[in-house]
Amino acid sequence: MILDSIKNAELYYPLNPRFKAAFDFLAQCNPKTISVGRHDIIEGEVFVNVMEIDLKPRYEALLEVHDKYIDIQVIIGGATKEEFGWSERKDCKKARGEFDTEKDVQFYTDEPQVFYTMREGQFSILYPEDAHAPMLGSGKIKKMIFKILK
Repeated sequence: MILDSIKNAELYYPLNPRFKAAFDFLAQCNPKTISVGRHDIIEGEVFVNVMEIDLKPRYEALLEVHDKYIDIQVIIGGATKEEFGWSERKDCKKARGEFDTEKDVQFYTDEPQVFYTMREGQFSILYPEDAHAPMLGSGKIKKMIFKILK
């Protein structure tokens, strides 16, 4: 898991050759006018889901993991902060249902090991090893979830 300021995005380009495409898309889009839904950036390799959603309380946190994609999550409107729960994937034992290969997601009801806050102007990179419970807090948020082929 990585939490940093968007102004430092270049530091992370060496971690995955596709990260630059995601951050370039973020820099060029207008957060006020980008439509909710999926936007393909590099077919089959990088896309972004734009969503507007009500944040939920910590007690509703469900950890999720992915096999195929790395997430880069960014706030682009609404609430100015979002909480995340986080645990090491290897420590998750209480699966809720089966792994959904089509959606590349598995949920767990384990208690997150730690909570952290992402603020507007920051991003969080979440690898397949990172079990994460996003969209915690209060208020409504507009955010981008980039999906980067690992």
